[in-house]
Amino acid sequence: MPYIHRTHDGTIDSLHRDAVEGVDEFLPDDHVEVQAFVGRTAGDGGYSKLDADFVRVLEDVIDTLIVKNILNITDLPPEAQAKLFARKGFRERQSQSSLRLFSPSGSNDVI
Repeated sequence: MPYIHRTHDGTIDSLHRDAVEGVDEFLPDDHVEVQAFVGRTAGDGGYSKLDADFVRVLEDVIDTLIVKNILNITDLPPEAQAKLFARKGFRERQSQSSLRLFSPSGSNDVI
């Protein structure tokens, strides 16, 4: 994906998974025009990537504070709890489908 359809002035007006009649131009997902069409712009100077990385750092800091009994998850507002649980669930589902090269015990034994 995506095959694109353009208006008469050349701007993208629709994306298609497959080529269909009148829609045969293909652009890669990361093409600047495709990204702009779906609402992601490169004009943020890379802040989107930095923000995503920083969110992960904050999540890890919160986990560390909870493990060290400095913070209880119930100390956080319900909305924050829900978001943390949703991210944690997503990360666990992603890691279950990833390639495991080392044993879960943390030893250096290759599986």
